Amino acid sequence: MKNKFTILGCGSSLGSPWITNYWGSCDKKNSKNIRTRCSAHIKYKGLSIMIDTSPDIKSQLKKNKIRNVDAVIYTHEHADQTSGIFELRPFVWKNKKKIPIFGSKRTIKRLKNHYTYCFFPRFGYKPILKAKIIKNSFQISKNNKFLKINAFDVQHGLIKATAYVFNKIAYISDCNHIPNKHFKYLINLDYLIIDCLKKDKHPSHFNYNDAIRISEKINPKKTILTNLHVDFDYKKLKQKLPSNIIPAYDGLNFNF
Repeated sequence: MKNKFTILGCGSSLGSPWITNYWGSCDKKNSKNIRTRCSAHIKYKGLSIMIDTSPDIKSQLKKNKIRNVDAVIYTHEHADQTSGIFELRPFVWKNKKKIPIFGSKRTIKRLKNHYTYCFFPRFGYKPILKAKIIKNSFQISKNNKFLKINAFDVQHGLIKATAYVFNKIAYISDCNHIPNKHFKYLINLDYLIIDCLKKDKHPSHFNYNDAIRISEKINPKKTILTNLHVDFDYKKLKQKLPSNIIPAYDGLNFNF
């Protein structure tokens, strides 16, 4: 069984196109410009792990034929990364046990406050999630198989988000600054999935120039740009990039 990483969604908080059918600079004829909200999936030795639960999680999982979720790791508490959380219920009913979710102390606190019914009995409903606050390193296991993950804080505007690194893959979807002390986790990467929201500067996300600069500094074998706003047309962006950097698209996957 091959291990596989899948970009389930690579769009910014409104996706592409917007609900008003605004496409920005994107060519509506190119299906790779249809972007749902950011999330990803890790298939590893029988483990099925989500990164975030976007508002589009149901369509993302159905499209990619993902039939089970064993665990979820959260990058931060914003709605575009968490508001599909209740879609996890059928997996709880199927497996007859709570799903463990992992995140920073701040993220877990916000999730418990906002989605209380997922964690505590309410009005006859049973809780579906088991929250675990992460340290710098943690592991997710099932049937004596486990995935070790390193985690560290990055700046995302006024809050801290979490970056994850495992098996020479780094996922940093919402970020405008990586502290120098954390670059030690980003050495000898095969894949860097990195925030690249817009062409212009943004107070809480890397823009195009930032993402290219970070990629050059880390020097992974392959960089994948995610969290793409409607500023970016897939074909035009791909033509502009060096060969070791590519734009994400929904459904992009690779084995590792």
